[in-house]
Amino acid sequence: MSTSQLQLFQAAVMQSWNAIVITDADLAGGCRVQIANPAFCAMTGYTLEELRGRTLSMLQGPDTDAAVIEDLRTCLRKARFFEGTATNYRKDGSSYIVRWNISPVRDDEGVLTHFISVQQDISEHVRTERENHLLARALDATSDPVLLTDAQARIIFANTAFTELNGYSAAEIRGRTPALFKSGMHDEAFYASLRRSLACGRDFRATFINQRRDGSLYHAEQSISPICDEKGRVTHYVSVSKDISKRVDMEQTLRDAATRDMLTGLYNRHRGEQLLEEAAANARTDGGQLSVVVCDVDHFKQVNDRFGHPAGDRILVEISRILRQSVRGHDAVIRWGGEEFVIVLDACRQSTAIDLAERIRARVAAYRDSEVGKVTLSLGLATLAPGEMTDALFARADAALYQAKRGGRDRLSIAPQPD
Repeated sequence: MSTSQLQLFQAAVMQSWNAIVITDADLAGGCRVQIANPAFCAMTGYTLEELRGRTLSMLQGPDTDAAVIEDLRTCLRKARFFEGTATNYRKDGSSYIVRWNISPVRDDEGVLTHFISVQQDISEHVRTERENHLLARALDATSDPVLLTDAQARIIFANTAFTELNGYSAAEIRGRTPALFKSGMHDEAFYASLRRSLACGRDFRATFINQRRDGSLYHAEQSISPICDEKGRVTHYVSVSKDISKRVDMEQTLRDAATRDMLTGLYNRHRGEQLLEEAAANARTDGGQLSVVVCDVDHFKQVNDRFGHPAGDRILVEISRILRQSVRGHDAVIRWGGEEFVIVLDACRQSTAIDLAERIRARVAAYRDSEVGKVTLSLGLATLAPGEMTDALFARADAALYQAKRGGRDRLSIAPQPD
């Protein structure tokens, strides 16, 4: 090897960013240091003069992994390549984590003469990995569902609370997008607002109705935030949510208690009056027809007196069921009070309303209670006239009902249009 080549190799070793140390191959003597570059001296805190002639066991301490050192010695004895990671100690006593490899060096005759070790202080890397691991454990331990995606919204992490809430395993959703949880309960405007917020670097907070693996739905208060790098570029998105299904159910129960009749589940009178006013306003605006049917159970007092109130309640529940099953999906069925019911038929021609009312009357008449037997219904129907107020409309339907009662019951009476 020429002098210029030797000088090049010497410069490469001494100027290398990695720490390099060369020892002799005297295993009995512990392989003493002959050369150490400035990077190695800076990493250990020792000068070359302090290192030369000493073994590198001087860098070991109480946290140095004995198994790694034993593996190192085995490789040295067999003159094999070694690679490992262990805790070493600087001159000032502080510890650092080093990853290093050792290669045997032989002369032209193949005789082992030295060992060269290339080392790197990976303490910061290990510390970061430990912090990331701790953060992941902390996120996994939190009771709130947490989801982490990359910049393309592909899921890279979901904590235990999230998988338990959704019913998916982490492996099933990794690499998928949150579109997997769409319930179809939000319109495109909702998702457009989400995309606009995130594109501007703003958090998006809303109540989501999501779908579990089994198809069931749940409500979640959810916050989605972009995560940016040091240049302000979005690299990830994190979502933190809270299952509020029980609260939503409770609120719905309270709303139902305020608008529903407890016995029959139909709208109560207060809500029914509101629905009638809304339907009348729609009819006036759209020019559609609105009919109201007032129903009353015939001889209901006799049912209560003879068979008792539990039987009377059972009759009311069954008639309510027949009413619900007989009307259109958007029609409002109301328990007006006692044994009286009101049906609001919005956007319904009078001929259609008459057919529907007759169908209800016939179905109730065909019903037989095991204890009470046959029950009948009397009905009065009125159709909203131009400029008519709802009070007047209801009064005409109520008058028609009493006409049906006077006419023999179990019949429908239709109120004439006002002059």
